[in-house]
Amino acid sequence: MDKYGKLAKNTMLISIGVLTSKLIVFLMVRFYTGYLTPAEYGDADLISQTANLLFPVVSLGITDGVFRYAINSSTDRNRVFSSGALVILLGSIVLILCSPLLNMLIGDKIDVTAVVLYTISSCIHSICSQFARGLGNTRLFAVQGIVNTFSVVALNIVFLAVLGLGIDGYVYSIVISDMICAIYITLREKLWRYITFRFDKGLIKRMLRYSIPLIPTAIFWWITSVSDRYMINWMVDSTANGIYTMAGKLPTAIVLLSGAFSDAWQYSAVSERKEGEVDEYKTFFSDSWLSFQGILFFGCSFVIAIAKPGVRLLVATDEYFSAYAYVPLLCCAMVFSSFSTFMGSSFLVFKKSRLSFVTSMIGAITNIILNFILIRKYEIYGAAVATFASYFIVFIIRAIMSKKLVDFNMYPVQTVVGTAIIVLQTVCTYFEPKYLFVINIVAVVATVAIYFKTFYSVISKIMKSFLSKRKSK
Repeated sequence: MDKYGKLAKNTMLISIGVLTSKLIVFLMVRFYTGYLTPAEYGDADLISQTANLLFPVVSLGITDGVFRYAINSSTDRNRVFSSGALVILLGSIVLILCSPLLNMLIGDKIDVTAVVLYTISSCIHSICSQFARGLGNTRLFAVQGIVNTFSVVALNIVFLAVLGLGIDGYVYSIVISDMICAIYITLREKLWRYITFRFDKGLIKRMLRYSIPLIPTAIFWWITSVSDRYMINWMVDSTANGIYTMAGKLPTAIVLLSGAFSDAWQYSAVSERKEGEVDEYKTFFSDSWLSFQGILFFGCSFVIAIAKPGVRLLVATDEYFSAYAYVPLLCCAMVFSSFSTFMGSSFLVFKKSRLSFVTSMIGAITNIILNFILIRKYEIYGAAVATFASYFIVFIIRAIMSKKLVDFNMYPVQTVVGTAIIVLQTVCTYFEPKYLFVINIVAVVATVAIYFKTFYSVISKIMKSFLSKRKSK
């Protein structure tokens, strides 16, 4: 199977897990808004986001290193996994010992015990899933995502609806589900086969040399993605943060479209780069980029079109309905966040983690400055504008850098036109003109028309790849 077939196969496999998982979680929003007030919903989100901030620090970013080095079959995978597990173990011990200090820093607002448990379980789950992905077991990576989702849903129903545990129930369901998935991956992949106590100091140093620069990268990316919620909570109130968090749920449909492809693409971007095939790789990179942007622009245009009725269906009470006004801008932000991730794949290929660090830092600084300025004046809407602007700037910078590394076709005309369409929809949604519905329909159709040739070409290549494989059998 050629590179297009492999990418398509892995994307479809991961899509099964990601789409199933995210769709169910997406539908659970109505459940959450029924059992948690906007303030509680906002506080629960702060717990999960704080854990997400601690994750790269506790793990030293080693899960990314495990994935990157496990891809290479010539590497001693036993020592790759064992080295990663050792780092996770030591980091978890340090986090537990430092929990009193953490309690002094954030304990007034957030349950520190919940944060610690959330962080450690995420680290354990992540190293297991990333190692399985690095081994090329895409099917298992997809299935464990489904297992995780159904576990979260079942436990949430028990903890929130039956036992009435509120925020604690929300957190504990995630922690237990992470551990269930880790155990599931361990049993299916027989991870104990990869455990060794003969550690390679040189390998650990190489992995950490790759992973550690990703720590500030992850922190800066977290700042860009999440700092607005803390600032809304501080500068406005927790209810406003709950509404803003709700507004971010519908744009996760964009993440549904990008997440599966991005996971598959990272593997293909690394594995398909071969010496002496520079031109072929450029073409592959260019084709993948054009297809990716077409899918996301279409998805964004469609979600913006259904923003108002979509939020109405998602929320259980009218307290959350005002969130629809912020959906279009956050959709646009998610598009350029995904574009930035795609461009960052070139840094992964060439092991240029420093470039990820620099660009993420620029995005974080931009985001904080804009949040301070805009939230004071425009509150929630100001935060949405700041998020979009930050991701857009990061995308532009990463695109320029990636162009220098790979020299692929950026397709500037399609990129500009696609951007113009979703921005126009966002502006129209803000002012709500009389014929908004018609404008949205035209925008969606126009997006399909622009990328129709691209979709047809890619589908043709994928079909040829699968047919050739079938003939060879």
